[in-house]
Amino acid sequence: MTVVDVPEESRFLYEEDGAQAELIYHRNGRRLILIHTEVPEKLGGRGLGAKLVRAALARARAEGLTVVPWCPYARKWLTEHPDEAAGIEIDWDTLPPPED
Repeated sequence: MTVVDVPEESRFLYEEDGAQAELIYHRNGRRLILIHTEVPEKLGGRGLGAKLVRAALARARAEGLTVVPWCPYARKWLTEHPDEAAGIEIDWDTLPPPED
């Protein structure tokens, strides 16, 4: 299973048999804001959400970025796996703007 970063689309992506799992992000200066993780039912139950978050962490680690987990899945996963984010600054306090 290979997750790829598609910076021109601001997402980490995994594709298989026409189905796509993705983690949408926004890069703002030295911050990598994790916005939304989606894994279709067809690809569910295989740990793809975790793989997407790990890909974001790898990029943050390589580029010295602060991760801002707005995505509820990513936020929960990071809370449950703090060892995975060792050495990466996580901004837990900056929350997404309220929805209209």
